[in-house]
Amino acid sequence: MPANSWPENDSYNELDPLDSLFSDLSGLEELQEEETSASVSLPYRFQGRRRKAALVLTIVWSGTIALHLVSWGTLFVLGLTTIIGFHALVIVFARAKPHPEQMQEDLPSVSVLVAAKNEEAVIGRLVKNLCSLDYPGGEYEVWVIDDNSSDKTPQLLSELAQKYDQLKVLRRKPEAGGGKSGALNQVLALTKGEILAVFDADAQVSPDLLQRVIPLFQRENVGAVQVRKVIANAKENFWTKGQASEMAFDTFMQHQRNANGGVCELRGNGQFVRRKALLCCGGWNEETITDDLDLTLRLHLEKWDIQCVFNPTVEEEGVTNAIGLWHQRNRWAEGGYQRYLDYWDLILRNRMGTRKTWDLFVFLVLQYILPTAAVPDLLMAIARHRPPIFSPVTGLTITLSVTGMFAGLWRIRRQDKEVKLSTYLLLLLGTLRGTLYLLHWIVVMSSTTARMSVRPKRLKWVKTVHQGEDGE
Repeated sequence: MPANSWPENDSYNELDPLDSLFSDLSGLEELQEEETSASVSLPYRFQGRRRKAALVLTIVWSGTIALHLVSWGTLFVLGLTTIIGFHALVIVFARAKPHPEQMQEDLPSVSVLVAAKNEEAVIGRLVKNLCSLDYPGGEYEVWVIDDNSSDKTPQLLSELAQKYDQLKVLRRKPEAGGGKSGALNQVLALTKGEILAVFDADAQVSPDLLQRVIPLFQRENVGAVQVRKVIANAKENFWTKGQASEMAFDTFMQHQRNANGGVCELRGNGQFVRRKALLCCGGWNEETITDDLDLTLRLHLEKWDIQCVFNPTVEEEGVTNAIGLWHQRNRWAEGGYQRYLDYWDLILRNRMGTRKTWDLFVFLVLQYILPTAAVPDLLMAIARHRPPIFSPVTGLTITLSVTGMFAGLWRIRRQDKEVKLSTYLLLLLGTLRGTLYLLHWIVVMSSTTARMSVRPKRLKWVKTVHQGEDGE
């Protein structure tokens, strides 16, 4: 065994004594012990998702039908559109406070974490990149958790561990569960960093990443930071170009929501979390298929803020075909919806504060409720020979998407020394293509909310295959 590898059973459970959301914020405080759990016990609040989803679906469908039948239905929708439109304007024009660019005190230690399973195509390049970061005066370590890989990943990691002093490897047993969350929880007790940086196996970052991100944690209320994701193979086809525009739009919206005091979200790859904040929340949730979105909500419920920055960035591979994109986005949609079903009572108690709760409600309506209502709205419109009643909100959503996408792409391109007319034409083309691409979310969201109402919860997901060339 390499000197900087770590046996799986040589650790204590750092998460056992946590006073977290998992234990004291729900009305059901008793944690249920799981025989196969490697770290965090699971609360009762994660049960009954299907029943909750069925109830929401029933309310949305019946409410949509009712709005078509009552005389004041149109006025209600127009009022809702006006309120949401005002919030959208505030978000678009919000101004963020300047970020600290340098540390005014000693640099905190950082632990870089990567959960890897069958990543022989990219693991060498990843380790070389992460072990070459420039962090003068600060300590950082790189942990790769081999989640029982069946390809050459274990052998490659053994060789790389001998080459790079910062690299430490944890190999999970075949029976270890919890997916990515389980892997991150298992390694947590072995890490030393005050700040934990999480990356996917296909990530590539600039050498000065830590120097530019860590100063943001000087603000005591900052619990996490998300850097902008960049699609490395963006030029390949329509799908990857669409994802590139989507990431620009998403970063702009998260940045603006944070500037307005709203709910900024983590995106998994390229996320930095303060250890104190993570432990306060109870670690990573092993009962979700989107650990980043679940952690986002729990951090905000514990009164932590999340920052989102345009620079620096993290590169990742985009999905290159429609089938792969369908599987990935269904997982994202389901995981995002799960958190509302899991923590609805805590949200209604306004634990995050009025501004964040309202911001969360607005995007719940735009991202989940509106697509869910699309089917009954269309059917009633056909039956009654009238336009869909939610057309004003839909138009507002599309307008917000177009505006946000153009603004996001512009913020990226404006760093160029010279902006020509061709630049604006390219931005317009990218915005139009990205908007057309984003229409797939309507189908994904509506089908996901319906499926979760009739099928048991899913904790499995189709792994995104990374095709990158292996480095040294």
